[in-house]
Amino acid sequence: MLFYWFLKFVAIGPVVRVLFRPEVEGVENVPATGAAILASNHLSAADWIFMPLSLKRRVTFLAKAEYFTGTGVKGFLQRAFFSGAGQVPIDRSSASAAEAAIQTGKRILNEGKLLGIYPEGTRSPDGRLYRGKIGVARTALDTGAQVIPVAMCYGTRKLPFGKKITRVRVRFGKPLDFSRYDGLSGDRFVERSITDEIMYEIMELSGQEYVDVYGATVKKSMDATGKSAPDVVAKLQPPPGEAGDRMPSSLAG
Repeated sequence: MLFYWFLKFVAIGPVVRVLFRPEVEGVENVPATGAAILASNHLSAADWIFMPLSLKRRVTFLAKAEYFTGTGVKGFLQRAFFSGAGQVPIDRSSASAAEAAIQTGKRILNEGKLLGIYPEGTRSPDGRLYRGKIGVARTALDTGAQVIPVAMCYGTRKLPFGKKITRVRVRFGKPLDFSRYDGLSGDRFVERSITDEIMYEIMELSGQEYVDVYGATVKKSMDATGKSAPDVVAKLQPPPGEAGDRMPSSLAG
């Protein structure tokens, strides 16, 4: 716990603020106390630094177990860093991995904490927003926690002497309340509808193009074929003229 605040206010936070000067919008939408889910797009490995840095409260993320299983000095330092930075290990290799992640997320929320979730399940392969997995909906339904959509936005800014620096903007949207679906946890149609609503709000905040395909599926195909993300998506995404549509299919029309 103390290491988290050390990283945030002493080791990493001040350096990040000086170098990147991240801009923050809508921070008032994040509750000062109590449980809430922060559902964000995922563009960079640095997302988990910039988003928590924008808040006074601690944010806990679910991270792959490999970050915590290293051996030797390097493994020890890696475990210490990710644990101190608010990461909780999740084994993603087993058949029950998704359920384990949901149960861990529920425990964190039941403790009144902020839970950070990347509904896409992986970093975007090409900067677009990909289909969300329904775990975020199930977690919200099971706990009654509000969902705060979050958009990480990156760009470059020209300086007078010709160089560019990365521009970072973190946008927190208005809380989404899904209490109207009380008692419907486990209903796949309801969970898909909720997830698509969350992804729509993230899309509106981020300005990203929406792709109604799972990012992990695209990455797997890219590795197997050597093709680019747009080429893979063109084959996977259902026609027409919906390719490049900016709205999740279940919200369209």
